[in-house]
Amino acid sequence: MAANSTSFTKAPEPPYYAVIFSSQRADEDRGYAQLADRMFQLAAAQPGFLEVESARNADGFGITVSYWSNEQAITAWEAHVEHKSAQELGQRVWYDNYQVRVAKVERAYGKTHVT
Repeated sequence: MAANSTSFTKAPEPPYYAVIFSSQRADEDRGYAQLADRMFQLAAAQPGFLEVESARNADGFGITVSYWSNEQAITAWEAHVEHKSAQELGQRVWYDNYQVRVAKVERAYGKTHVT
């Protein structure tokens, strides 16, 4: 799954954790897409990473939800040296506003369309 995917994840049965990153992008890309793809590849290789869902509207508001097996995996990802560098760059260059929320998913349900 690419970092800009709009498809549903195949998360495991709960419990697991979600990191919800809501952001308002600044106007210019300045390498954002390439670094976002790199961060997805890097996160996907981390122990405890499960999947990611992401969407962004035409005005630059986006939500990315990454799913993790446990809080230790999230903490390790937050501290990853390349991810830390990307976070700092995002704060300086790409995001006018952002919020990060971490939640434990205890229930999950929905409609699954099989083709």
